[in-house]
Amino acid sequence: MFSVHPDRLFPADTDQRAIARRLYRETAGLPLVCPHGHVEPSLLADNQPFSDPASLFVTPDHYVTRLLHADGVALEDLGVGQGPLPEAAARAVWRRLCERWAIFAGTPVRWWLESELAEIFGVTSRLSAETADTTFDQVALQLAEEEFRPRELFERFNIDVLVTTADPCDDLSVHASLDSDPSWSGRVIPAFRPDRYLEPLRADWKPSVRRLGDAADVDTGNYRGYVEALESRRRYFLSRGATSADHSHPDARTDPLEDAEATRIFGSALAGEATRAEAIAFRRHMLFEMARMSCDDGLVMCLHCGVHRDHHPPSAARFGNDIGADIPIQVEFTDALRPVLERFGTDPSFHLVVFTLDETAWSRELAPMAGFYPSVYVGMPWWFLDAPDATGRFRAAVTETTGFTRTSGFVDDTRAFCSIPARHDMARRLDAGFLARLVSEHRLDEDEAAAIAADLVVGQPARVFKL
Repeated sequence: MFSVHPDRLFPADTDQRAIARRLYRETAGLPLVCPHGHVEPSLLADNQPFSDPASLFVTPDHYVTRLLHADGVALEDLGVGQGPLPEAAARAVWRRLCERWAIFAGTPVRWWLESELAEIFGVTSRLSAETADTTFDQVALQLAEEEFRPRELFERFNIDVLVTTADPCDDLSVHASLDSDPSWSGRVIPAFRPDRYLEPLRADWKPSVRRLGDAADVDTGNYRGYVEALESRRRYFLSRGATSADHSHPDARTDPLEDAEATRIFGSALAGEATRAEAIAFRRHMLFEMARMSCDDGLVMCLHCGVHRDHHPPSAARFGNDIGADIPIQVEFTDALRPVLERFGTDPSFHLVVFTLDETAWSRELAPMAGFYPSVYVGMPWWFLDAPDATGRFRAAVTETTGFTRTSGFVDDTRAFCSIPARHDMARRLDAGFLARLVSEHRLDEDEAAAIAADLVVGQPARVFKL
């Protein structure tokens, strides 16, 4: 048996823990603002029951599958890339999770899964080989009930707004169907994600550029038309409620090119003749252009840089992207972002949210930038760093330089729908603990800390992401 402790993640010091409890009570019932994530909106539009526990908790969550894969479980044995699983296969996947439950000890994944199982489904048996079948049955039985369908859970989770990334060529018809559904009152909006269209080194870049032209009804056979098509699709997303554009590239450089040089490289890339150096220079130029467009149309620019995508090409070729094989790499921000900030850093319409997987950059580069430029916000710990200890290090590294108001607010960044409330609850508890220490050290009054805690949950992400 296990239970989720009411004081989990609070400070061990008894005085600070008491303060953290009080601060947490101020935020526990507040709605969830989810400004960046990857939940498919069709999940809510269709509102079909989740098929089984494995397809809900294991197969779509690369946080889970990557650690199981590292422990020797083949991705095909976890149902990755296979679509709906028959019951026998789903039970086998669930059993593999339960048999290897010990490998998740000490990880935030374990914390999230325990919170989801206990607080949503009432599971009190610790996962193990012995409890695999009974816990599977317990969750599966509830998934068949009306109150555990996606829309009902959306309401139960108290989600105020859910932002989901979408391809620029997406017609956003699923979002439109949700908006026009009289039985639906939730708010789900798209975020513009143009990565593949900015990277001439991608094997699918040329067909993607053609598809972009078709979607925008613009000739993208030339550089001017290509830029116009991107601008047009951004306007389309804005008309469907989008407030942000999300960008993820290996580095954060934003060096602009002269128009003639950008035109030349674009033509060479379409002809398959651009060098690697030219293709990278073009992508960096287009990231600068994305900042210019954000100043023009108001979409918040979010950078998630510093990742080697699909580090294991054989797995990517077989199972697709987002399977847990992306690995962080070093990124420099101060010089890389200078062209954009020199041009747009004081533009009141520009919001730039910078996330990093290198926590040394928080105090060395990002907090100082956010402490000067009114356009810059430091993204909360993301991906490999969205964990209890790393979040504490983030607050300690950033707050003394730039305070609380220059940070993004929490982003859950998940495809695993039921993990959303657990992730947000983790952030609220950790912020309550951090603020409790400041109160106990007489660096803040408790009423100030309570106001900050509530603002970090609702006000801050709404302002930063223009929600």
